[in-house]
Amino acid sequence: MELFEGLLSRRSIRKYTGEKIDEETIRSMIKAGMYAPSANNRRPWHFIIVDEKEIMNSIMKVHPYSSMLSEASHAIIVCGDEKLQNGPGYYVIDCSAATQNILLAAHALGFGAVWLGVEPRSERKSAIKKIFGLPEHIHPVSIISIGVPVKISEKIPSRFEPEKIRKNKWNEKS
Repeated sequence: MELFEGLLSRRSIRKYTGEKIDEETIRSMIKAGMYAPSANNRRPWHFIIVDEKEIMNSIMKVHPYSSMLSEASHAIIVCGDEKLQNGPGYYVIDCSAATQNILLAAHALGFGAVWLGVEPRSERKSAIKKIFGLPEHIHPVSIISIGVPVKISEKIPSRFEPEKIRKNKWNEKS
């Protein structure tokens, strides 16, 4: 898949067959995440691979939009490290870039994935921290549900909005 086509055709996929994805493939997706840009190249991320249904069920109890985990092959918890970030709040931005890279890698490899937001919801953050026993300086930013898709739509919706483009100043439309 050509990069630009992949950027435009990636979608949130929430329905999976339940088939398992091999660990090497999951690790390759995480590797893509580790190649995301980060402030001052600090790379303040950590990743937790989840493949146990019991843990997936625990996540589904605390995250209101995570029901797709019941058929997912894996979940990846993307966590930010306060001690590694470039300054206050940067781990969120850096981990978001890593999350996007993982989503794109999953798509490029033919798998379905969806970004489940944890940050900035304090109730989600504390529940996920508790489930995984995260140290005080490690914060969950996102959960990525990954699976073999039941189907992938070939249709690319129109999302280009030229009215949201400005040139040089706010009052000058491009």
